[in-house]
Amino acid sequence: MNEPVDIWRDTWVRYLGYANEVGESFRPMVSRNVVRGSYAVAFGYTVADTVDKSYKAHKRGDGPHAVVIEAGDALIWQTLASVAIPGYVINRLCYFSTEILRKYSKVPRKTRNWVAVGVGLASIPFIVRPIDNTTTWFMDNTYRKLVSYIK
Repeated sequence: MNEPVDIWRDTWVRYLGYANEVGESFRPMVSRNVVRGSYAVAFGYTVADTVDKSYKAHKRGDGPHAVVIEAGDALIWQTLASVAIPGYVINRLCYFSTEILRKYSKVPRKTRNWVAVGVGLASIPFIVRPIDNTTTWFMDNTYRKLVSYIK
């Protein structure tokens, strides 16, 4: 039997959760408000997935307890996999690429910043699945085990 497609995790919509990584990539070139706005988009995506999964659990008649568990699962998973972990990874990649160029080359500051933007943007497609898979493993071995005892 085929699993239904989860538009929040299995389609291009997943990349909305990475809006903050685009903001992090451009951090050296844009104002803080632009970066904050990118986090607002990513958190909006996270909340949308949480609401969708909660609503589907409610619609199935799973009961209030199960709806809360489903909401918690989606919110924690999305916060880790879409915002916190990739935001940190991209931030550090951009920072270190800028610092390496500053320390070991005579590349002008503006060029270093553009290189950092390129490094950040180019890395996004490569970090999505590994972070998603690691977050799923983490959730399977923490939250999901805990709530399986509560159910």
